Amino acid sequence: MSTISADWINPFILATTEIFKDIVGVEPKLSKPYVKQTDEPLFDISGIIGLTGEAVGSIAFSLPKQTALKIVSKFIGGEVLGLSADTRDAIGELTNIIAGRVKKIFYEKKIHIKISIPNVIVGKEHTISSAKGTSTIVIPFECELGDFAVQISLKKG
Repeated sequence: MSTISADWINPFILATTEIFKDIVGVEPKLSKPYVKQTDEPLFDISGIIGLTGEAVGSIAFSLPKQTALKIVSKFIGGEVLGLSADTRDAIGELTNIIAGRVKKIFYEKKIHIKISIPNVIVGKEHTISSAKGTSTIVIPFECELGDFAVQISLKKG
């Protein structure tokens, strides 16, 4: 299985950090990225976006339910108490904004990608599988609202 280089991981770290500072209003702290060994879910909720073009794969923004409720509350500026359709839409939108920022960073590096619309999966039993021949890199973060991770499964297109 191939793993991606730091040059391809760093845009995801930068984009996530910028989005959380600028839009959510919290500063996430990066923990050590690692290669995920199984398809088991990290957390209860994942916003997933497919990537195509010169980089092919997916990005998943994964977080526990309680962290999701706190992040969405900060994002929309009002208290969120449950995983309603609007809450799931907000998780999808945050995933989309992160992926959009990654797309811009890659574009500045002359790497052209397209992003799909986000899908949000809720439940402890969901799995996220890597594309054949690729590894999934987990970029864990912690912040005052809780832990979350960005998972990247990516290869050159």
